Amino acid sequence: MNDRAAVQRTVVLVGLMGAGKTSIGRRLAARLGMPFVDADAEIEAAAGESISDIFARHGEQAFRDGERRVIARLLDRPQHVLATGGGAFLDAETRARISVVGTSVWLRAAIDTLVRRLEKSRTQRPLLAAGDLRERVTQLMEERYPIYAKADIVIDTGEGPHEPVVDAILAALKDPAKARA
Repeated sequence: MNDRAAVQRTVVLVGLMGAGKTSIGRRLAARLGMPFVDADAEIEAAAGESISDIFARHGEQAFRDGERRVIARLLDRPQHVLATGGGAFLDAETRARISVVGTSVWLRAAIDTLVRRLEKSRTQRPLLAAGDLRERVTQLMEERYPIYAKADIVIDTGEGPHEPVVDAILAALKDPAKARA
């Protein structure tokens, strides 16, 4: 069975910022021959401003409301690979929509991996801009991991190249017994 034939629904990547949703999502989409969509980029395009600016000018709640609407619209598209923002899956309405039309995949990463990846981009990430990075990421992990665990598939991203992660996602999509790798 080829990779595309195994996937009958939109694949929705969830997880903390820095887990690799965008880079892994692009590779996964290429392997599946499906379009790749980054929800954060779509939100910025719809708002006409960066996520940092949305947070600064309108607040987190306004961002989350817009995020929910954009993701709902994206989920109406034909099958694709969708990388969501780190907080999108926390919204019960968004999770419910994903469960109807998609397969959710939690890209789980260790704290050291996340901190290393996020050190370079923290100034562009409103939830990480102030305070100790490791403490803030730990706090987000504690808050979000129980909700991310509701995903259909859980994949550990690790420190190495992304191709083994893509392989693990494809294997889990084909065989649900491999969904909790």
